Amino acid sequence: MRSDKKEIYAVVIEYLLHGRSDTGGRQQYKHEPIVQAVGKDQFKLLELVPKVDTISINDEVYIGDKERDKIERVKRRIGYSDLTQTAKVELPFAIEGIVKDDEERYVAFYNNAVPISIKLHMLHLLPGIGKKLMQEILTERQKRPFTSFSDISERIKTIPHPEQMIVKRVLEEIQDPDIKYRIFTSQ
Repeated sequence: MRSDKKEIYAVVIEYLLHGRSDTGGRQQYKHEPIVQAVGKDQFKLLELVPKVDTISINDEVYIGDKERDKIERVKRRIGYSDLTQTAKVELPFAIEGIVKDDEERYVAFYNNAVPISIKLHMLHLLPGIGKKLMQEILTERQKRPFTSFSDISERIKTIPHPEQMIVKRVLEEIQDPDIKYRIFTSQ
């Protein structure tokens, strides 16, 4: 459901000072440093080439078209299987941070989600939401729109952490390249 456009900012989930060790036959001295990152808008997984060596995990880096201070270039887009083990561990924390930083956007999802087909609603795509819970969300948002994650959890007692449902869905979309419906990520 997302339009495919360039990422402007990304969150670092791995920094490989000596590059990837699985580049097949290239001498170690030819390896360039690599940063693995997740985009803040569409959650694209990217390999970046840094300009500086002061990059840390969880840093937000600018990767847009203007002058970049920490990143030289975007090397390539990667899949979940290309991530290092450390990056796979850090990814859920980075996604959670992105979701919490842009709370308004994700609360709007709860307020604006619509049916996809006669039998399937966008809310059903969130892990843990079935027909009964979906009806409760729809009823509550008709009374008045949700204003925050805490508002959602106060009004719907069976959802103590609505942001975690979004994080889990984003992870599903990133991990499964063949997933049918994409709400938060692009192909």
